[in-house]
Amino acid sequence: MTTDDAPDPLWEAPIVLAATPIGNLGDTTDRLRRLLETAEIIACEDTRRTRHLLQALQITATGRLVSLHEHNEASRAAELVQAAAAGTRVLVVSDAGMPAVSDPGYRLISAAVSAGVGVTVAPGASAVTTALALSGLPTDAFTFAGFFPRKAALRARLIERLRGEEWTIVLFESPHRIAATVAELAQQLGGRRQAAVARELTKRYEEVLRGSLSELAEELAGTAARGEYVLVLAGADAEPGHGEGPSVEELAVQVVDRAEAGERLKAAAKAVGAAHGVSASELFDAAVERRRARQSPPVD
Repeated sequence: MTTDDAPDPLWEAPIVLAATPIGNLGDTTDRLRRLLETAEIIACEDTRRTRHLLQALQITATGRLVSLHEHNEASRAAELVQAAAAGTRVLVVSDAGMPAVSDPGYRLISAAVSAGVGVTVAPGASAVTTALALSGLPTDAFTFAGFFPRKAALRARLIERLRGEEWTIVLFESPHRIAATVAELAQQLGGRRQAAVARELTKRYEEVLRGSLSELAEELAGTAARGEYVLVLAGADAEPGHGEGPSVEELAVQVVDRAEAGERLKAAAKAVGAAHGVSASELFDAAVERRRARQSPPVD
């Protein structure tokens, strides 16, 4: 075999799924650049977004851009696999991150495997692992649950699974639903469950909020949500005081005791709440009720 006949190591498999930056263009790999330049077909979740990426990276793509999204993937997959089987170089990209991870790509991979057509991955940025690493929660084992369901029945089913899940859980959520979702999880799983909410990952205004679900629900309530959100939820065993810990009512007694010893009630609630992963305002309200009960005269 001559050098000219040797296969291009970049295209040893005719179908390549490539991760694109999730925000910071500096995360673009050299391999992704060369794949974009040499692919004969670029299958895009949104061709407009991919064209914007090419312009931003100052890359001139010679390949044909075609759409590959949730509505046409089932039919488009057969066409792309057939082209790849004939020797065409097919690159698959999503709007951001790794294709097939809550993005189009799964059906294409399945069709390629069934047809015996080679497929590989050019790894890169991932919102899942980025948010997980930033969350401050255990990372040795985790579950990715995709987007939080919109339908009530599906949400209830997922929440029931999360209730006893021991691993850290990663979820995607849209900006206009993140506050309601965190509030619902606080109500259903308990406000003390630790979590982190990450937005605009790798971008200039990247932000990560950490705390109990109750605290995060309070912080997100009434705020203007912007950007893409990733929710990281502590596993059941990682919940502060899991199993044997004091209840909010029991902690409220501690707050009242500290207040009667001279500490301000709000300061006591904040300190006790931080130590046990409980919302300071929830604890403050419970302490007010507890103090009121102590001060009320007994009824004969």
